[in-house]
Formats: sequence, structure tokens, C-alpha cells
Amino acid sequence: MYWVTAKEFKLDIVAKGDTDKGFFYAANNFETAEHGGTHIDAPIHFSKGKQSVEEIPLEKLIGHGIKIDVSANASNNPDYLVSIEDFSNWEKENGLIPEGAIVLLDTGHSKHYPDKIKYLGTDKRGSEAIKLLHFPGLSPEAATWLVENRTINAIGIDTPSIDFGQSEYFKSHVILLSENIPAFENITNLDQLPQKDFEIIALPMKIKDGSGAPLRIIAKVEETI
Repeated sequence: MYWVTAKEFKLDIVAKGDTDKGFFYAANNFETAEHGGTHIDAPIHFSKGKQSVEEIPLEKLIGHGIKIDVSANASNNPDYLVSIEDFSNWEKENGLIPEGAIVLLDTGHSKHYPDKIKYLGTDKRGSEAIKLLHFPGLSPEAATWLVENRTINAIGIDTPSIDFGQSEYFKSHVILLSENIPAFENITNLDQLPQKDFEIIALPMKIKDGSGAPLRIIAKVEETI
């Protein structure tokens, strides 16, 4: 699914079948907006002069991950805002958020994908649909607390945006991206991760001057016996 004002993914089949020379051949053209499906928001998306997609260092995209699980609070509140208290509660149990961590926010919201009404709040498209969006996000106060008190490399969430659906000014985007902290959106399977002790590899399509890009993000979890 794509942001309600973004151009949706389109695949055109160029060739798919056996050729007259005896071999099979397949090829496609595709067209898409940067911000759709699982994708990255580069800092330049909301902050003039900051990093575009190809300028983000790999150190920001590969490293130690932690998960903040707020699914119990967000399950019945599509407008839930991840708070400073949510981070404090995690630290009470796990210690301080490690320096350079990739922070993943588990709201449980990805269970609604790809039902547009449940996941986005609406199945309408265009500028008029923006006011109908409902999904959890990160509060600006918590975003400010993170950049002022902790040193993280990136942040991700299992919703369409790091700001909640009813945001008008996208303050959490501005706060984080102004510090060259990229955001991963529309991620999933966070329920399968522990609270800590896993590695993240998040590699976007390397688009020059891109404000965002499709993202392939995986977690490496050590098995415990």
C-alpha cells in the first residue's frame, strides 16, 4: 500500500515466455513512488540539506536493533502515540538504549495490512483522504527525547508513517530527520523479534537524490537453546 497521495506501484510485462531461439525470457518495467510498501524516509524528505537516500551511511542501516513493544496499548487505539514513558519502561527492564541502536516500534498495527480501511483508516485516495488517516505513530515529545538524550542510528515502525495518521505538521519526521536519523515505515513481523539482542540489515534501493526508496529490511536473531 502507498501513501494516499503517492503514485501506486505498476508493473508492465515486457516479455514472459519461450523465445523462437529456444530459451525462456522474462523482463518487466516498473513504476512507483518512493514512499510505498516497506520503505525508507531519507533525512532530506523533511529536512533541507540533509542526507538523500544514496548519502545515508551503511552504519546507519546495519547494526544492533531493539524493539519497543507498545502493541498492548495501541491495539485498541488507532491514534496511539508512542511516548517517553514507553521508552522509559523498556529501559527499566533492559538498561539504556544502546548507542547507535536501530529502534523498532512494535504497535501491532501491521496485522491489519493490506486492509486499507483498518491499516490506513480509509480506502479513499487523494488529498481529501489525508484527513481520514488513522494509525499509531511516535509522539513529537518522544522523538525530541530520543535525539536529546540518546544516540540512535535509525528508527522504524509497523505503520504507514513515523507520525500518527492525524498529524498535520509531521513533527516527529522533522525532529528525527533533521538529525540525519532515517525512518523505516510499513515494516512487519516485529512480533517475531525479542526486545533486544538482534541485528538489523536495512538496505534501500540506492536512488540518487532520493527522498525515500523501497526497503528490504531483515533481522538476524541468534537462536537460544
